[in-house]
Amino acid sequence: MNRERRLPSYDRELGIDIVGRLRAAAAPHRPARWLDLCCGTANALNEATTLLGDDAEIVGVDLVDFFACPPRPPRLSLFTGSVTTWAPEHAGFDLITCVHGLHYVGDKLGVLARIAGWLAAGGLFVANFDVRSIRLENGGPAGRPLTAALRAQGLAYDGRTRRISRVGGGAVDLPYRYLGANDQAGPNYTGQDAVDSHYTRTATEPRAGAGKPIARPIGHPLT
Repeated sequence: MNRERRLPSYDRELGIDIVGRLRAAAAPHRPARWLDLCCGTANALNEATTLLGDDAEIVGVDLVDFFACPPRPPRLSLFTGSVTTWAPEHAGFDLITCVHGLHYVGDKLGVLARIAGWLAAGGLFVANFDVRSIRLENGGPAGRPLTAALRAQGLAYDGRTRRISRVGGGAVDLPYRYLGANDQAGPNYTGQDAVDSHYTRTATEPRAGAGKPIARPIGHPLT
């Protein structure tokens, strides 16, 4: 993971023009809002702040506080924390990004579900994501049922670019329960060691006599 990544690298890795998108989202008396997860040293965020000035409010989160842009500009806020537990004080972001950070997260699907609730109407989330890192309790790949479940919840996955995205905020309820992670999975498509996340798939079926759906685990616990 390149923790010192610059803004042009963000555009290339995510396939978007970050500054252009934020400029388009800004309105009089309302700056655009960008949240970057696993932001590393925050070089890219500092560059965007310089380019956008008062047209953007930018928030960065990383597991360690090795930020490389003091003194921090007034519209750049940097936080130290895990993306699995950290939450913004205010939602409604016009752009949420994560450049190659999800590869090192345990509960990847849980993070995706949380992020969806932080988007503004029309806001964009985009991140690098390898669906092959999602494994079932027997170690096998989650495969097509997972990508279908992601689509059903408004998340688009591009297997060619290995990017996941969503437009617009809302609740996400994926039929998977997190079991644990394997940090010895070895290199992924980036060539860097990554983390595999293990889940048991759940199905929804009526509770006898209740007439309401319940979640039922399928398969056996991870051993």
